[in-house]
Amino acid sequence: MSTQENVVSIFALGGLNEIGKNMYAIEYANDIFIIDCGNKFPDESLLGIDLIIPDISYLIENKEKVRALIVTHGHEDHIGGIPFFLKKLNVPVYATRFTLGLIELKLREHKLLRETELIEIDSNSNLTFDDIRVEFFKVNHSIPDCLGIVFRTPEGNIVHTGDFKFDLTPATKEHSDVHKMAELGKEGVLLLLSESTNAERPGLTPSEQMVGKHVEEAFIRAERKVIVSTFASNISRVQQVIDAAWKTGRKLVLLGRSMVNVVEVAMERGYLTVPDGMLIDQNQINDLAPENVAILCTGSQGEPMAALSRLSTGNFRGVDVLAGDTVIFAAGPIPGNERGITRIVDNLFTLGANVIYGSGSSSGMHVSGHGYQEDLKLMLTLMKPKYLIPIHGEYRMLHHHRLLAESVGVEQGNTFIMKNGDVVDIQHSVARQTRHVHAGNTYVDGVGVGDVGEIVLRDRKQLSEDGMLVIVLTMSKRDGKLVSDPDTISRGFVYNRDAEELLQDVNRLISKTVHDLTKADKHQWNAIKQAVKKSVGQYLFAQIKRKPMILPIIIEV
Repeated sequence: MSTQENVVSIFALGGLNEIGKNMYAIEYANDIFIIDCGNKFPDESLLGIDLIIPDISYLIENKEKVRALIVTHGHEDHIGGIPFFLKKLNVPVYATRFTLGLIELKLREHKLLRETELIEIDSNSNLTFDDIRVEFFKVNHSIPDCLGIVFRTPEGNIVHTGDFKFDLTPATKEHSDVHKMAELGKEGVLLLLSESTNAERPGLTPSEQMVGKHVEEAFIRAERKVIVSTFASNISRVQQVIDAAWKTGRKLVLLGRSMVNVVEVAMERGYLTVPDGMLIDQNQINDLAPENVAILCTGSQGEPMAALSRLSTGNFRGVDVLAGDTVIFAAGPIPGNERGITRIVDNLFTLGANVIYGSGSSSGMHVSGHGYQEDLKLMLTLMKPKYLIPIHGEYRMLHHHRLLAESVGVEQGNTFIMKNGDVVDIQHSVARQTRHVHAGNTYVDGVGVGDVGEIVLRDRKQLSEDGMLVIVLTMSKRDGKLVSDPDTISRGFVYNRDAEELLQDVNRLISKTVHDLTKADKHQWNAIKQAVKKSVGQYLFAQIKRKPMILPIIIEV
């Protein structure tokens, strides 16, 4: 179905069948609205890649239609791709006060702040465009100032929940706009995009207040320094650590660039209350008794260069973890990060620390910011959508969300489980998923964005597994013959001194291959390179079952 004036189209450009790099788009007539623009971090297979951001090819092709980027909240998987997006499409960015503070940090770093239009919104804001009005409602999550979004289109109301849970006793005192959600449900929601992260977990998400009590108890029991690692953006958790440190007479040190930056923004904008004189510099730690010190740091997910990892290996200058210190992991492990976390926990135990770690349910130091099954069912019951698109989750989570929707009255067949690039078109209040646009991953490597593709990654993988063999051939420009014996250089393949016989055999094979080609009057350098590469590759695999990257280099003399 082609996009016509009376068709509303919902595009999934990120965040489906994955956790991270969320991006969705809603198009009607000549208007496109982007919801969120996140990043995700690479796994071990993406060698050298720093970040993964959404592929915005479709949006660039239709850039004259893109009206706004609307951000639900300030987590990295919702704002991390914004600087890269704005370099391609400089459109107004709408976000709440705290979220804008975090976005500004990124834009300042990328030298984009002056040329970007940032517009502050809240749950009472109303935005009017040509044919669409945009409204908002508050939701609870693990970061302040989170919004759900309502798009009032000629076809009907389309609602995006953002990330949410229902916390009746939120630590931030920011309650969900349950009444507004119920009003929307009464009015009629044509299609709901709702997050699915915890769709497999039964029950209701525990309240954030539960964590505060456990943190305070751990501070009271601790006999020496207390080190707490959590997400910098979890401001309610940071406040709980500040409160526990204050009640136990401790000064607080912040370690890690993101922790320092986010706390600064939260204090400036009134989202954190820190008693005067409580924050001290890391250089002052040794001036105080250990029982009067608390440290709040990054690294709860096992990141190798984060503060906690460096503390666990004794590589944080001026700050040491000593026997009897208490280390608290106040964040749940994101799937895939378990190995890095385990390594840090082992290192900390080796140093003699008392370590409180594990899932939130076992340690009491973390609750999820994402709704469990009963939260998701409550959202569905309040909104009463005709159609559902489960978002923000891997396939099994989206599948479970569909089953939950059907259990509370969404008709079978009215839930669309999409992949990135899939499109749902709505015409005459009927939704169909019939087409696909280009979508996927864009890799950020240093200052390069999108210049590293699958071929480069495949080469890096081969180099990491089997190394490289460089073959230097010095050849006569006049008759195409070898002027001297081939020179082979091994890197990450075999150690030259231990494999002299193998490399001599390789050199003899190269000489024979080049001689045979010269005899057959084949003097094209490219043909010689390909023949050498093939013969050496086959020989090495037959001899030692390895496939190094082979790079023949011809020097003409």
